Amino acid sequence: MQKELPVRKNIRLQGYDYSASGCYYITICVKNRHEILWKEYDSVGARIARPLSAVGNVVKTAIENIPKIYDGVYIDIFAVMPNHIHMIARIENSGRAMRAPTVSRIINQFKGYVTKQIGFSIWQKLFYDEIIRNEQTYRNIWQYINENPEKWAEDEFY
Repeated sequence: MQKELPVRKNIRLQGYDYSASGCYYITICVKNRHEILWKEYDSVGARIARPLSAVGNVVKTAIENIPKIYDGVYIDIFAVMPNHIHMIARIENSGRAMRAPTVSRIINQFKGYVTKQIGFSIWQKLFYDEIIRNEQTYRNIWQYINENPEKWAEDEFY
């Protein structure tokens, strides 16, 4: 008897054009929440103020490269946490014949770049996104991302 595979829930908004101009709050988690992006303690056990690990530096570079790869795509703010990342991606679709990439394409390319650079995948299969619909929500999310590294111990992914 063949076992039925679980069906993944589609977490994207049905019918929404994810290449449309706008801002998107994105969170990407490391598989099994392994804390491999920060190096919190040095070799003698002293706490370090948020220096990135070697893998964390690859992730940071990959995020900074997104606007270099995609015209009209900007990363307004990001935070590399020990086991996940947050960012606000802004797409400014000029309406040219070549459409802007979708959020999924941008994130898949980002994950692929990191995987190629370090030699193995660290990411969960999916990612979380939220369409930012107004200025107040944008400000709240920007503040959360900005303050998140300092509040790591209070984070839901800690």
